Amino acid sequence: MSPSGKLVVVSGPSGAGKSTVVRELLGRLGGRLRLSISATTRSPRPGERDGVDYHFLETGEFARRRAADEFLECAEVFGQGHWYGTLWSEVRPFLAEGKWVLLEVDVAGAQDVLQKFPQALTVFIPPATLAELEKRLRARGTEDPAAIDRRLSVAQQELARADQYQYNVINDTVDQAVGEFTQILQDRGLCND
Repeated sequence: MSPSGKLVVVSGPSGAGKSTVVRELLGRLGGRLRLSISATTRSPRPGERDGVDYHFLETGEFARRRAADEFLECAEVFGQGHWYGTLWSEVRPFLAEGKWVLLEVDVAGAQDVLQKFPQALTVFIPPATLAELEKRLRARGTEDPAAIDRRLSVAQQELARADQYQYNVINDTVDQAVGEFTQILQDRGLCND
């Protein structure tokens, strides 16, 4: 498949502020960039909505879709038995229409995507410091200390692979990160109209 649209892959450690940067970026760019909604087997967090924040799937349904090759990429994340993935249905139709599609995936997922779409634009969003990342994770209040420690361990591994991305946009402040990310997209051909 040779898509006429462009795939934008965004990664970064959990707690680095990727989702906040992406949400602000989408708001700034209007309909010129479409976010691919990931699927997951984890339960929704307070305020999350199915089909908006994630496609929340039962474990059996996720496994059925994996077996049917309905995922561009998917993996079990953080060793907790929770699966995350990008459904082809969130990508193919929009690329075929010439749309720009943004995937927010982990480092391993990005590598899987690049095997199928080596022309994808890749952006890594690290926190300003590892200490800032830990502070953000603890401030969330959504996980126990052991889960936070696992996330920090994974974050160190992901940060070591940041140089594999075409661009690194440090999330020191959201406004600065969104501005830098917007400029990258415009420089790469996302129209300004």
